Amino acid sequence: MRKYHIDADIRKANTLPGSFYSDPLVYHHLIKEAFVPSWQWIGDKSELNENAYCKPFELLPGSLSEPLLLSRDQNGELRCLSNVCTHRGKIIVEKAGKMRQLSCGYHGRCFALDGKFKSMPEFKEALDFPREADNLSKISLKNLGTFLFCSLAPKIDFETVFKPIMERLSWFPFDQLVFDAENSAEYSINVHWALYCDNYLEGFHVPFVHPGLGANLDYAEYSSEIFEYCNLQLGVADPGAAAFELPESSIDYGKRIHAYYWWIFPNMMLNVYTWGISVNVVEPIGIDKTWVKFYTYLLPGNESAAFSKDMLHQTEMEDEDVVHSVQKGLKSSFYSNGRFSPTREQGVHHFHRLLANLF
Repeated sequence: MRKYHIDADIRKANTLPGSFYSDPLVYHHLIKEAFVPSWQWIGDKSELNENAYCKPFELLPGSLSEPLLLSRDQNGELRCLSNVCTHRGKIIVEKAGKMRQLSCGYHGRCFALDGKFKSMPEFKEALDFPREADNLSKISLKNLGTFLFCSLAPKIDFETVFKPIMERLSWFPFDQLVFDAENSAEYSINVHWALYCDNYLEGFHVPFVHPGLGANLDYAEYSSEIFEYCNLQLGVADPGAAAFELPESSIDYGKRIHAYYWWIFPNMMLNVYTWGISVNVVEPIGIDKTWVKFYTYLLPGNESAAFSKDMLHQTEMEDEDVVHSVQKGLKSSFYSNGRFSPTREQGVHHFHRLLANLF
């Protein structure tokens, strides 16, 4: 596998080369090394607000395509489990609902809601049965307020990844957020997933690409902060734009913050506003095809928030125009790589260094 190097000094560093975004070997390596061990957003607790309830889902369809299920047992304990029968591999739970146990519809193998093997017809004569491998695998599951995250093979503790967010926003009521399906959206775009993240990770393009969005931000005060596995773009409010009423304990007390734009490696964004949070998940489907999903969560009393789905759509279309053009341009025989703006592209530099370190 080709090695990549991004200089730690942004003033000297070159970006990843254009070929990085079109090499199928690189793409598959990233799926294995960036996504399998990462923490992925999988919804919120309200989807399982009843005991003895299960919800099947597929983690990153088209890339990982891992069949999983969330279960809340009779005692209210929440778990994430493999949704594949340990007998012959059939999907166990096909649709969400209340269940006393997990039963495979192929040959009748049954599991408790915690994934432990319970029974199996016609296996009385099997030796060394059941084994530990006959239980359903448990998937690491964590939460930030109502938000749920899982990892197939975590290399980094959840707390390590999310510590900067939990400390910076310790005053924010993550547990009170309510999903707003009407103002959520999904887009399919024909670009490499990392290219979409590149675009998100800098406010450099805002004055050129997003005049509507830029009207709420004081661009001169726009800044980025880099942490180990996440980074923050701090959006200071323009005069007249909405801003947080921050507690004195906040490190940002005294500033008029319009939004906290958090990016979590490798593919997730938490955009925190006065009215709630927009969760953005960038899901690779193929080397040049990506699902971008926007999940809107409102705080109580913000049902008529200063949120505009039309503005979200307009901003997305502006971003798509740019990234489609870049996707095409990166394949040019006359482009190799570029340089980073030391004052405006710290987030992209951070992302490229994390990606390069996987090779």
